[in-house]
Amino acid sequence: MSSTLRIRWTIAPQTAPRLLTTCNRCGGVKAHRSSGKFRVNANGKRIDVWLIYRCIDCDNSWNFGIFERCNRRDIEPELRRALEGNDPALARRYAFDIVALRNRVGRVEEFPDVAVRKHRLGNIDENATALEIRLVLEMPTSLRLDRLLAGELGISRSRLQALEEKRRLVVAPDGARALRKPARAGTTIHIDLTGEPDRQVVISAAAG
Repeated sequence: MSSTLRIRWTIAPQTAPRLLTTCNRCGGVKAHRSSGKFRVNANGKRIDVWLIYRCIDCDNSWNFGIFERCNRRDIEPELRRALEGNDPALARRYAFDIVALRNRVGRVEEFPDVAVRKHRLGNIDENATALEIRLVLEMPTSLRLDRLLAGELGISRSRLQALEEKRRLVVAPDGARALRKPARAGTTIHIDLTGEPDRQVVISAAAG
C-alpha cells in the first residue's frame, strides 16, 4: 500500500539584506549592512528610533527609521525596552523587513543562504511513494523554490521541472513558474515518486 509522507520545513534565512545607498564618507552608493543596534532618541513625549546600518567599506553609519516623531505612549513598554536594549531578535526582524527596506531605500541586495529545520508530521513509511512538504518561513528569502528543493532533496532542477511537466510535482497555491520564484510561507509541494529508483533516498533526505 502506498502512502504520503508529510513534512514541515522551517526556513531560516541566514544573511540579512543589505541596503544600497549613498555613503556620506565614501561619496558614492555603497552597500550597508545592519549593525543589529538601535538608536533611540527621546525628546519629551516624542521618540525617534532608528536601526543603525554601516557602510561595508568605511563603517560609516546610516540610520534606517523605525519610529519617527512618535508619541511615547504609542509604543508598548515591552517593545520600547527591547529597542533600548538592542534585542537581537527584534533587530533581526526589522533587518529582514524587505518591504519596508525597499519602500525607504529602493535598492536592496538579498542573499539566498538559508538553514532548514525539518519536522516529520508522521512516521517514515518504507512504502511511501509521495511527499507533501509544507513551508514555514521565519523571514522572507530570495532563494528560488527549485534551488531549495534541489539542494535539500539531492536531485537536479531539471528533474524537478520534468516532474512538474508530468504533473507529478504540484505547488500549491499554484502559479505560473512557481519553481522559479522565491520560496514563500504557506506553500505546499506535492511530489509523486512512484517508480523512481531513488525514491527512498529522496524521502529520507526530505525528512532529514
